Amino acid sequence: MRNKVFNIQSEKEFNEVALSVFKHQFKNNKIYRSFCDLLYIHPSDVDTIDKIPFLPIQFFKDKQVVSSNDEVQEVFTSSGTTGTSTSKHHVTDLSWYETSYLKGFKHFYGNIQEYVVLALLPNYLERKGSSLVYMVDDLIKRSENSESGFYLNNLSELAEKLIKLDKQGQKVLLIGVSFALLDLIEKYQFNLQNTIVMETGGMKGRRKELIREELHQILGNGFGVENIHSEYGMTELLSQGYSNGKGVFNCPPWMRLLTRDTEDALTILPKEKSGGINVIDLANYNSCSFIATQDLGKVHTDNSFEIIGRFDNSDIRGCNLLVL
Repeated sequence: MRNKVFNIQSEKEFNEVALSVFKHQFKNNKIYRSFCDLLYIHPSDVDTIDKIPFLPIQFFKDKQVVSSNDEVQEVFTSSGTTGTSTSKHHVTDLSWYETSYLKGFKHFYGNIQEYVVLALLPNYLERKGSSLVYMVDDLIKRSENSESGFYLNNLSELAEKLIKLDKQGQKVLLIGVSFALLDLIEKYQFNLQNTIVMETGGMKGRRKELIREELHQILGNGFGVENIHSEYGMTELLSQGYSNGKGVFNCPPWMRLLTRDTEDALTILPKEKSGGINVIDLANYNSCSFIATQDLGKVHTDNSFEIIGRFDNSDIRGCNLLVL
């Protein structure tokens, strides 16, 4: 199944593999099976991907969502905020994750060995269990470049290295959390020609939240780049979407997004309609590949997508009812 998932070439293949994964998880994932039973949905009723039930993402907070009897190799945890419970993704086979992010990076950006990877992820480094740190740490190692590395509070050293490498014509990937990237450009000014600046998400309580357009404009001006790239991922997924600017993301071939009606969690909307984001991540073969997230967004006809916000807790409606 791993070969089938990571070698999908067409929409037809994606649909066939997704239906096969659904049958596997219905049979082997107790939590997902109970959820499907609650909805009176059986694989015999499901012949297209929009009929597959999407598990509300909240289940990852207090349930072990696995489709395998193998021993858990790693538990990835979300950062969470004070007073809230965190999500836990129990991963029984890390090679699925490693294959997913390596093939995903190559699909969008090419050979990792062409890059120096500089990571500015202080809040992720300060805790255990971050799937993002796991991925970036491996990318740093696989770049096989002694200049690659993590940065915590040593912004002057990072600024110096960025400027030096960029002037040398070296391809650089600077990946950072938004507040830390803002900290960097408040102290130093750049005019980068060979660097991809990629933000991985919000302020994590460190700064006032900004809308994406405003954030990207500030970062673009500060780094001297035309476009700010973004990564769309989460603890509960083993794949990432990437944006090379303007907030429009694309998925690797084994990942798809759908939108659901905000009033009726079981109704899938047509393309170009805004709604709750449902993710199909076939790399989640050993957990659950069909997840209803708390993000709001829009999926375009070419399967690219935009994220436009998040549900308030009071707004999740259908999903909350299903969890209860």
